[in-house]
Amino acid sequence: MADDYQFDDVESSADSETEGSGGGKADAGFGDNGNGYASELFSKQIKAKFRTFFVDLKESSNGKFIKISEKSHGRKSTIMMDAEDIPVFIEALQEVSKKL
Repeated sequence: MADDYQFDDVESSADSETEGSGGGKADAGFGDNGNGYASELFSKQIKAKFRTFFVDLKESSNGKFIKISEKSHGRKSTIMMDAEDIPVFIEALQEVSKKL
């Protein structure tokens, strides 16, 4: 199963189409950096068989947040959470992982 995934760092660029948000689109509800957009600090791309996941660390005037996007069959789903909520999310994923 581990061979089905490929992990890639994604270089940050305001014009990049590889970033999970689709190249610098505003992230509603999470503030901005003064110009209407959240700044991308880091992005990781995970390629699975039929899906691509993006894990983006962003920062706005309201602080840092994580954006997780899934692109599959031309459709994209996204969740966002404040950085302070990440440890609880990771703990839940680790619990689920132990049940696999």
